[in-house]
Amino acid sequence: MPREFTTIGVVGLGTMGAGIAEVMARNGIKVIGVEVDDAGLARGRGHLQSSVARAVKRGKLTDAEAAELQDRVIFSTSLDDLAAAELVVEAVPEDLQLKRSVFQRLDAICPPETVLATNTSALSVTEISVATARPSRVVGVHFFNPATVMKLAEVVRTVVTDPEVVDDVEALVRRLGKDDVTCGDRAGFIANALLFGYLNHAVAMYEQKYATREDIDTAMKLGCGLPMGPLALLDLIGIDTAYEILDTMYRQSRDRLHAPAPILKQMATAGLLGRKTGRGFYTYEGSDSPVVVDDEQAPGAGGLGRHGDQVREVRRIGVVGSGTMANGIAEVCVKAGYDTVLVARATAKVDAARAAIARSLEKAVQRGKLAEPDRDAALARLHGSVDLAELSDCDLVVEAVVEDVEVKRALFSNFDELCKPGAILATTTSSLPVIECAMATQRPADVVGVHFFNPAPVMKLVEVVRTVKTADDVVATVHAVCAKLGKVAVDCGDRAGFIVNALLFPYLNDAVKMLEAHYATADDIDTAMKRGCGYPMGPFELLDVVGLDVSLAIQRVLYLEFREPGFAPAPLLEHLVTAGYLGRKAGRGFRDYSSR
Repeated sequence: MPREFTTIGVVGLGTMGAGIAEVMARNGIKVIGVEVDDAGLARGRGHLQSSVARAVKRGKLTDAEAAELQDRVIFSTSLDDLAAAELVVEAVPEDLQLKRSVFQRLDAICPPETVLATNTSALSVTEISVATARPSRVVGVHFFNPATVMKLAEVVRTVVTDPEVVDDVEALVRRLGKDDVTCGDRAGFIANALLFGYLNHAVAMYEQKYATREDIDTAMKLGCGLPMGPLALLDLIGIDTAYEILDTMYRQSRDRLHAPAPILKQMATAGLLGRKTGRGFYTYEGSDSPVVVDDEQAPGAGGLGRHGDQVREVRRIGVVGSGTMANGIAEVCVKAGYDTVLVARATAKVDAARAAIARSLEKAVQRGKLAEPDRDAALARLHGSVDLAELSDCDLVVEAVVEDVEVKRALFSNFDELCKPGAILATTTSSLPVIECAMATQRPADVVGVHFFNPAPVMKLVEVVRTVKTADDVVATVHAVCAKLGKVAVDCGDRAGFIVNALLFPYLNDAVKMLEAHYATADDIDTAMKRGCGYPMGPFELLDVVGLDVSLAIQRVLYLEFREPGFAPAPLLEHLVTAGYLGRKAGRGFRDYSSR
């Protein structure tokens, strides 16, 4: 049976340490909280009292429970008081020498059977453990901030950690109401190893002026359902903290994707640390405020408006294709009041597309999201055809056919001959170069990427992709159309992956590499990202939904575009695709769905 800890010490009562102490005390455990001096102790006590008061105000604790909780916590400035603890959790700042010195002192004070744990998020647990004479009784227990809310704790074992110690700490984590995932000792563990590579890539995208901070954050929130955009999240974490974590990861992995983007060090040196200083990637109302205020980078500030006033008139829209995406785009257009013609290769496909759109509109009526007269009016605006000549009077033509560059080029060459002068020609490609479509025409200035996300009637995001030839009024017009469609449009340049896929798929590829290395299980990796980072789906759940073949194709495009060794598709992903394990659609991917 796992050992049940009754008295636990916490060293360091900053936001994280005080949160850990509160979680322990909430679950009936006596806590000895230690700070370096009286001022630190007062701050720690304040953190705990404020958090408990908020819980009472929200009805999460009664006054009596709050009083009992606080009675379980003893505050001290002496490490000697930890001699009575069965487990000590260190939560001091992320400085290896500081942590090692704390562990050396704890080793001299605590009985041999006491377990020593570090809450480090990135440093080597092994390097910390060898500062003691009991490395087999040292373990990592990485709580996530705020500890009282986040449901994950990573249990980090070194090569010499006693398996019984791991079992005891796992049992404690579960007793605290947390999901525990267990992994080996390498920089970043599970969640941070995957999260910070993605965050670093987003910073590089911003630093290169590929997209604005607002568009990067909006794209990842709306395109992937993430709770926060990457740059806003970095401001919350702290730019200095993020730099230190990435630097530690790079020193261990030597993976260039973990080398901190240069702007992070510049910002840290300049004191632009994020919310805690009131200025990071965004500007805040004040130190420690979550309220963003306009600054010189805000859209429209200082005459920096992104879109001119000139907008072409769009009354009729053409959609070419008959798949799920084409149908969804056509549905969105007719619902927004646009006369829309959908062109497919065969009459049967046109009929099937019209039937699919009618079913979708009927579901909207049944759910109370669309009135019956509006449904009827939308269907009346929908016209189907097998003749591309029907596009001749369209003001905007959207191509939504198969992801094959030669097919798209041939189609755009036809648009050039059939469509009227001034018509905007758009491609919904998610990964191919838009300029290839543009140069198949004699009017490349009229060609733009308009990347809708699937399902188009539901997903709010559209990536507007400008080539080096795209005219300003074309971009402005597409933004105006997106607004009428009820979509949020973000701008980016014409390179592989645009914003969302360029940030999402390398993260998914890194998760596959982590599994491939037997560092953690697919279940633990998924749990870590959902519980530790608030992601709606774990990477392997998402890969199985997207399709492993689709994911591999996108990763290959990214690798060929950027020639970044870290973007090379994980061999395990390639092997699964070769074996026909393509995800849910094939009944098997990273998980087996055949019996579900």
